[in-house]
Amino acid sequence: MKAFVAGATGETGRRIVQELVARNIPVRALVRDIEVARAILPPDAELVVGDVLNPQSLTTALGDSTVVLCATGAKPSFDFTGPYKVDFEGTKNLVDVAKAKGIESFILVTSLCVSQFFHPLNLFWLILVWKKQAEEYLQKSGLIYTIVRPGGLKNEDNTDAIVMQGADTLFDGSIPRQKVAQVCVEALFEPSARNKIVEIVAKPQASAKSFGELFQQC
Repeated sequence: MKAFVAGATGETGRRIVQELVARNIPVRALVRDIEVARAILPPDAELVVGDVLNPQSLTTALGDSTVVLCATGAKPSFDFTGPYKVDFEGTKNLVDVAKAKGIESFILVTSLCVSQFFHPLNLFWLILVWKKQAEEYLQKSGLIYTIVRPGGLKNEDNTDAIVMQGADTLFDGSIPRQKVAQVCVEALFEPSARNKIVEIVAKPQASAKSFGELFQQC
């Protein structure tokens, strides 16, 4: 297995890279700025320059990767095309290149509530709408996928247990990014994670379950 991570320098993406490196899985990290990435990412990660909005750069960047993990996301800005470009067009480009390269598995991080049009997050240039469009494009691609929809993201890890449910069943809650990264990496190995949408939050009162149990119940 060789993992390709898009959005590698983002808060969630960098934790996915760390998780992969900790498990001795070779990583190609897609970055736009090598110097910035070097300061953030583990030295064991191979850094490749490219942009999800440039399909040609993706073909080169993927190289001999066998699986893709996508944790890209538009940053809040006054550019109303940001979510459309990054969350939809960028993901679509990555799906197309992954399919052309015969990628074995595609893990996509989106968000809780992507199916709710009247959600406050859609005030940020319809960000959930475009994430949902990206999900649907991946689902129709023919690639083996796992779509991970986390609740509100926290930078600090905690000891709360992961709660995982199927699509459109969790509507609030939060989760540390470290746990999101763990779920993404585990999805590569769990047969029961294939071709599923999973929604995840973390709760102190929840009973701890193995990742196999979590994915099987969705």
